[in-house]
Amino acid sequence: MAVVDGHSLTLPARTVIDLARTLPFEQAVVVGDAAVRRFGISREDLDTELAHAARRHGVDAARRVVRFVSGHSDSVGESRSRVMLSSAGLPAPSQQGEVFEPGGRRIGRVDFHFGGIVLGEFDGRVKYGRLLKPGQSPGDAVFAEKQREDALRDLGFQVVRWTWDDLGSPGLVAERVRRAVARAGSPRGWVTQAPLPSAERLTVRSL
Repeated sequence: MAVVDGHSLTLPARTVIDLARTLPFEQAVVVGDAAVRRFGISREDLDTELAHAARRHGVDAARRVVRFVSGHSDSVGESRSRVMLSSAGLPAPSQQGEVFEPGGRRIGRVDFHFGGIVLGEFDGRVKYGRLLKPGQSPGDAVFAEKQREDALRDLGFQVVRWTWDDLGSPGLVAERVRRAVARAGSPRGWVTQAPLPSAERLTVRSL
């Protein structure tokens, strides 16, 4: 058992498996991504819980979720985007890429990238709220985001954006990504993997 905010709960890995056995795939991925990112759950932790659940209903569905979860998803929209891109038949993109110009100056972070040449961004309204700096208005954040995208395009990167509404049209988003890959050249910058955040520590109690 773990204690979170004063409440006794099953350990995060066990909770992910229990939900993955019972929830629809997309919902289970959203929960799994968030738990892996927040609590630093390892694949070994999940495999151990899968072994314990081997005779329980829904374990095959849970195995599929475990193969798919990623601690690099930073929001519900990003988790749902990964499911959408997979359902459209696209290869799994890399996540949380730090983009640099040739001189080594960091331009910013992107949600996804395909081969370091096509950058993917999920645009949820909440995202711009998270981008706000002290004294900034939402309009300031949107303008700064536009300037960042202009800098990325100037380096030769292709940028594809999608929204909440687009998550229901995977074929359309996939076609935009494929067109971007087809017209992409060799960008002058590069993309590296951003590190995962520090895992939240839990108080664990034995029963």
